[in-house]
Amino acid sequence: MVKRTTLFVALAFASSFALASSCPKLMKQIDDALPSAKISAAQMTEVKKLRAAGEAQHKAGKHADSEAALNKAKGILGIK
Repeated sequence: MVKRTTLFVALAFASSFALASSCPKLMKQIDDALPSAKISAAQMTEVKKLRAAGEAQHKAGKHADSEAALNKAKGILGIK
């Protein structure tokens, strides 16, 4: 039973670290695409809002929420 609990805790930490490290990559992809983006002003505003929200969520430790916001911004920018 102790081994299972230890394994579960280890996997939980590993997955949160994996998500945490992907947020900065997503932010960089968005930042790199912004200067040459061919989107409307409204879309640009939405992308910047999502980018800021993603960074704030990342800093708050809400990595799944951060990744969702950043991926939505990437979608608007047409980044795969």
